Amino acid sequence: MKDHYAALGLGSDATLADVKKAFRQKASLHHPDRNTAAAAPERFRAVQEAYEVLSDAAKRQAYDDNRRRNLLDSPIDTAREIWQNYFNQLLSKPHDMKNQAP
Repeated sequence: MKDHYAALGLGSDATLADVKKAFRQKASLHHPDRNTAAAAPERFRAVQEAYEVLSDAAKRQAYDDNRRRNLLDSPIDTAREIWQNYFNQLLSKPHDMKNQAP
């Protein structure tokens, strides 16, 4: 299942205004006419799809309901994915060694 919130860099509590703002920023960043990276068209399509779902109240409700159901149907897989994403983000961020205790 695609995570439309992650595609736009939003949390599930985002407002419609947040969705619109994030879409404009991400679409501009990944638009194939502006971004020559090989993955740009695919990322642009993912951003477009996320916006189509999250900007429509009925589609968003169905998507959110499906997300909740998936969490309950397969909690082990969902928990594993959540933790893997969390640790990947932690490991990819540079750490400031000055603020850590010896």
